[in-house]
This record gives sequence, C-alpha cells and structure tokens, in this order.
Amino acid sequence: MASKTSVLPVIMAGGSGTRLWPLSRAGYPKQFLVLSGNESLFQLAARRLAALASPEFELADPCIVGNEEHRFLVLDQLRETKQEPSSVLLEPLGRNTAPALTLAALAALEGGNDPVLVVTPADQTVTNGAAFTAALQDAVRIAAEGGITILGITPDRPETGYGYIRTQGDAGGLAVAQFVEKPDLATAQRYLAEGDYYWNSGMFVLRASVWVKALERFRPDILETTRAAWAVRKTDAKFVRPGKAEFALVPSESVDYAVMERCPGTDIPLRMVALDAGWNDLGAWEAVWQVADKDENGNAFVGDAIIADSQNTLVHATSRLVGVVGLKDIVVVETPDAVLVSDRSRSQEVKQIVNRLGAEQRGEHALHRKVHRPWGWYDSIDNGPRHQVKRIMVKPGASLSLQMHHHRAEHWIVVSGTAEIVNGDKTILLTENQSTYIPLGQTHRLANPGKVPLEIIEVQSGSYLGEDDIVRFEDTYGRA
Repeated sequence: MASKTSVLPVIMAGGSGTRLWPLSRAGYPKQFLVLSGNESLFQLAARRLAALASPEFELADPCIVGNEEHRFLVLDQLRETKQEPSSVLLEPLGRNTAPALTLAALAALEGGNDPVLVVTPADQTVTNGAAFTAALQDAVRIAAEGGITILGITPDRPETGYGYIRTQGDAGGLAVAQFVEKPDLATAQRYLAEGDYYWNSGMFVLRASVWVKALERFRPDILETTRAAWAVRKTDAKFVRPGKAEFALVPSESVDYAVMERCPGTDIPLRMVALDAGWNDLGAWEAVWQVADKDENGNAFVGDAIIADSQNTLVHATSRLVGVVGLKDIVVVETPDAVLVSDRSRSQEVKQIVNRLGAEQRGEHALHRKVHRPWGWYDSIDNGPRHQVKRIMVKPGASLSLQMHHHRAEHWIVVSGTAEIVNGDKTILLTENQSTYIPLGQTHRLANPGKVPLEIIEVQSGSYLGEDDIVRFEDTYGRA
C-alpha cells in the first residue's frame, strides 16, 4: 500500500484589512470578522482546509502565521471550531507573504519532514465547498511530485481588481506561462474572451523543500535573513517567536514577486488547477456586496437596517438602526464609533481615510470602541474630560494583570457572574449588584473564578484615563 502524502495547511492570518474599515481595524482585522452567518473568515478558512482529510493524505493540524497582537484571537477562534494549531508563528513585524511562508516552510522541515504545504490567506470566501476541496486535492497530488501548484479562479466577469495568470496546455494541471498585473477594463475583457486567463487567488500548494529551493535560486537574501531570525526563535506552548531584530532585516516581498512570477521558463515546474467554487477575496466593500444575499432591487444589508427606494446598495449596521432612502450603488457601514459612506465602485479608496486616521494618530485607526483582550473584552460606553465608563467581560477562569494606576481611581459594579478582586492587601468575592472602589495608586486585579462569563461596569475618574496608565506587576499573558 502506497504511503500517505503528508499535508500541512498553512493559513496566512497577518493582514490588516484596511479596505474594510470601519469594521476592520488594525487591532481586529477583517480575517477575524463575522461578515455573515456565525463564523469569521479565518474560521471558515480553517474549516475548508480541514475538509482536505482523506485516506490518501495525512493531514496535520494547521500552521498559522500571524502577528503578536492577534495571537489569542487566533487560538480562541480556532478552538471555537474544535481545532488546535500545530503552531502559531508570530511575525514580530509585517514583512509581506514571502517571509511569512518561509517561516512556515522552516517550521515544516524541522525533524527531517517535508510535507506538502497548502497555503491560503485567511480572508477569502468560497460558496461551493465540495468543488474547493476537489480542486485543492488535485493540487496536492500535483505538488507532491515536486512542483508548485497555484489555484487559479475561473473568471466570470472582466475584473480589473485582480492579477491574472496566463496558462497553456491541459495535461496534469495547466502550465503557467505568465503572471499579469491588474489590467484595465478593455484588457480584462480580452482576457475573458480568450479563455486562457485566470484570476490569481493567492492560494498555492508546494512541498516545503521546493519553496526553500526556489528562494535559494531567486531570493537567497530572504531565505538567509529569515533563517537567521528562525535560528534564535523562542517557543511558548503553541506560540513560536522568531528573533525580532533579525526579522527586521528580512526584505519585505510577496510570494508572487519573490518566486512565482520568476518560475515560468525555468526548471521549477509551475502548474495551475482551475477553481470554480464561488471564490471571492473580499478585498473591499464592493466585494462584500457581490457575495451578499440581495433583495429584488440588488440591495444587501446586515443588522438593523431599513432600505427604501434604493438600488444595488449595501448597508452594514452594527449597533443601531440605519435607514437609507434614494441611494444607488452606495455602501453604508455603521459601527459604534465611526460611519463610512462610499460609492460602491470606489470602496477600495477607503484606505485614504485609514491613512489619514493613522497620520493624525486617531484611535479609530487601530481599535474599535469594543476592544478584545486575551482575557475577554471591554467596551468604552461613555467618556468625558475626567471620567470614562466601560463594560468589561472576563472569560471563565481568566484574569487581568495585577496592576495599578497613577492617575485614576475605579469603581467596579458586578452585573453578572462572580468577581474575585485583589484590592490592596485584601482579596474579596463579589456577585451580582455588589461593588467595590479601587483608590488611585492601589494595587488591584480582577479575575473570574466561575464557569460563566463575568460582566462588570467600571467607572474611571481622574486626571488622565489613557490605556497606557498601567503599571503591571504580574501578567498571565506576557505583557510588560
């Protein structure tokens, strides 16, 4: 009996997703958002890869490549799907997809292994899961023989927002003849008519050793610097952290530019498997509208929305009723602290707003009003010059750091659950409707010893209420 092919799913989860602002923020990017249904894009990607399991393949737990800030989001969301990662590789800073894949390849080659890597971004959607699985299994079979296999999307319109792949031949997967940058409309229409062009999905399948070999040939600088960062990595349970100073020296480059576009015409086989499975990369609000369920007028909505006398419009309401009248081809996205209104065809340009927010150092660039933390979340529901009110949820068994503040005092009122509170030299238990006061400068900690979520209302008062007024003495999550 032939041995099984070892397969390692690799999910690239490090993007910032700025074009889906204000729903997507740097601290909670689009791959972790639930845009429809009840699972995030990251969770859907993990489920699709888990479906690769078959008697033919030995499927490992997924390897996740992300960044430090989102490490607990990755674990929490993966565990909600009843999966565990083989490892979570934490990039100290963004260096694009080629170094990210190199980290995954180096991890996969540990111990003399050489699995087939099935690499996918974490922020795509697919409507036909069976067709996706069948195409990916074909790609694994081809890549197991030593080449690189790309998933090319069968185009259904002259799209100008995607890169294209030109193919030739029809045996054992289509041979890739050329990569083509995003075309203008006339060129995209010609590509569609000629039929040898496919959208570049950003998904590819190859053995870990093949990626290293390709880098040695085309971009040895990326390989050498990433190896240096990998050599001084630190491991903390599932988390693997390459050396920060060493990783800062790695050139920033995409997989396509570093390797894929250089392969045609060389001795590194590059083939493509066509994917016709209702794929979308959700690169902007226009793409979200395209995949959404629509009414007879082409309108789509999420949340509490009333749409009147409007056509081909998307409304995404998060926290309140949104009513629109007389709109055509418009996107309206509402969150508790920001609202976006855009022409649908120009929704990719929202990054201009994000760039301005970043330049002005405004909080709406990075965080929502509701901020997720490893222990739960907090929602800043009111604030003024010398006060701030938060709802705080602490997961069962979790705790905040032992800390103190120089500039503020806090009042805590338990809404539901049980709170274990360190307040100076005392430890107390509070339940629903009970409260306590934390004086300015007092050492304190909030924990949930129970089996249900703890929710409290926190009222802060003082001369400075910023999140950086925290002195941590002990922290479960390794924060300074």
